[in-house]
Amino acid sequence: MKRYNNIYPKVYEYQNLQQAHYNARKGKGFYSEVQMVNADEKYYLTLLQDMLINKTYKTSKYHIFKIKDKGKEREIYKLPYFPDRICHWAIMQQIEFIFLNTFTNFTCASIPNRGIHHALRLLNKYLKDVEGTKYCLKFDIKKFFPSINHNILKQLLRKKIKDKDLLWLLDEIIDSIGGNIGIPIGNYLSQYFANFYLTYFDHWLKEEKKVKYTIRYMDDIICLHQSKEFLHQLRKDIDIYLNDNLALKMKENWQVFPTSIRGIDFVGYRHFGNHILLRKSTAKNMKRKLKKINNKYQKNELINHSDWCCINSYIGWVSWCNGHNLYTKYIKPLEKISKEYYQKVIKKGEIYESSRFCLSWKNLD
Repeated sequence: MKRYNNIYPKVYEYQNLQQAHYNARKGKGFYSEVQMVNADEKYYLTLLQDMLINKTYKTSKYHIFKIKDKGKEREIYKLPYFPDRICHWAIMQQIEFIFLNTFTNFTCASIPNRGIHHALRLLNKYLKDVEGTKYCLKFDIKKFFPSINHNILKQLLRKKIKDKDLLWLLDEIIDSIGGNIGIPIGNYLSQYFANFYLTYFDHWLKEEKKVKYTIRYMDDIICLHQSKEFLHQLRKDIDIYLNDNLALKMKENWQVFPTSIRGIDFVGYRHFGNHILLRKSTAKNMKRKLKKINNKYQKNELINHSDWCCINSYIGWVSWCNGHNLYTKYIKPLEKISKEYYQKVIKKGEIYESSRFCLSWKNLD
């Protein structure tokens, strides 16, 4: 197994830090922190470079807040743009290839070109083998991000990286929220750490358990097989593997079911082999949000940037399923105003930051 060395100097190289700043600021040019660094780029990047060279870099204090996501309350950890988010990008620009080379083809989520659509394509391909995908085991990991063990993650990283200076920096970031359990949701590095934490489990599934059809979307996992008995035994084996090797637990709501009868509810869609439907909760939210935007339009009120993003997001969702009726009833009536907003606001760049960090428009005429 190849282990990589001499990466750390590349992380703090000025050109790498500069590119990290350019990448980290995309879509955030109106942030005051970004504007601060833009105003004196050389000063701030040299300052970060000195922190890394002298090993005085220490993760800043997190801003912690809670959001509701799919009915669940999640704690989000946000770091300052400088020095932390630039630093995280500088690291990933140099080690992303190590993670990508380790991930399996069925590892999805928070990976370039491996999002929901990649998972959809894989599942559609699998379901063409009707006999081999008669049953599905579906499960996820209980409190995945908050349960990741720091020591185990560090050991896994040392299987691929032997650069002591880089490992010092990675360890500092892993331990930045205190304790020995959990990595912060919201960190740019956390999504890679989380995927990497399960990557050897992925290989075990494929290479030792010989599971031909499986997909992992972060911690949401499906395994398909012709035998439900095989999947029930596999579930028990997975339970043992997760507990013994990763100090993780499978959620109690795991299921083994026939795919042809109820379909597979996965990554926002319900898959039935020959057709795909939008998940009921996703469709319900779409109808509610688009009705609200349509009401504004009917009252001759201006839509805002959030509304425009919402319309385009659901255009994307519906385009990947058998959603002609949803498109005709809820999206088509808003296409005209969405295109007008793009021409008059987005294309001209007439957006500004409000006090609530929402984008709006001005000077339409």
